[in-house]
Amino acid sequence: MSEQPDKPPERPPRSWWGVLKRTGKEFKRDHLADWAAALTYYAVLSIFPALLAVISILGLFGQPAAKPLMDLGEVVPGARQILNPVLQALRSNQTAAGFAAIFSIAVALWSASGYVGAFMRVANVVYGIEEARPIWKTLALRVAATAILVIAVTVSAVGVVLTGNLARRAGQLLGIGQTGVTIWNIAKWPVLVLIVMMVLALLYWAGPNVEHPGFRWLTPGSALAVIIWIIASAAFAFYVVHFASYSKTYATLAGMIVFLIWLWLSNIAVLLGVELDAELTRERAG
Repeated sequence: MSEQPDKPPERPPRSWWGVLKRTGKEFKRDHLADWAAALTYYAVLSIFPALLAVISILGLFGQPAAKPLMDLGEVVPGARQILNPVLQALRSNQTAAGFAAIFSIAVALWSASGYVGAFMRVANVVYGIEEARPIWKTLALRVAATAILVIAVTVSAVGVVLTGNLARRAGQLLGIGQTGVTIWNIAKWPVLVLIVMMVLALLYWAGPNVEHPGFRWLTPGSALAVIIWIIASAAFAFYVVHFASYSKTYATLAGMIVFLIWLWLSNIAVLLGVELDAELTRERAG
């Protein structure tokens, strides 16, 4: 059974500035930076099994199919050194590649389900309500959201990676000229933003135990989350390139550290959007 979110003890006059200030206060009170770290943990558990699944599937087809993946070294520093030993092992044992693919897909789905479950718990914390929905309903929502999330992340990953030599090679295979590849390199970013917004809309709708007036593709919270995510990603990338010395401090772990911090910032943006939507819901509830 869905509930109405709790009301704040004091509600200033309706204004966006007042809503934003209360959103910031509630963000700190709910310890959402810590929750973002927990979501980052579940995200990491999902990403690496998914990556191993992709490598394993490509390993089933041998060197020709796995070769494009090695071009990731041109996009992601250090990727070639990480992927090459795994590909060599899987190419030498096709049975192991098949087992690794099945096992990795299962682990990735289970881990992604853990992320969705954690998000549902923190969404209820944000709205100040208890989880009172039947177990069959929460399980169905969790499975459906997980499936859509995995598909969306996979499509987004392909979109990000499919650039440079990989994009040109794909264009040649599909019979698309250089003009088509150029259009793809430009158009993929708005498409990726739309995919992110779709995933956020789903999580914001299915996560909390709240009676929503209906499914909305865009909410003020999801719009804020996307904007903050884009700005934070760009600012962090600029900082890493021009000022940070992660490679000197963490040596070979630098890439991993940077990736974890980016994931954490991304989850902070997502949870800040949930907090804004919750505050607006309280505002409407009076």
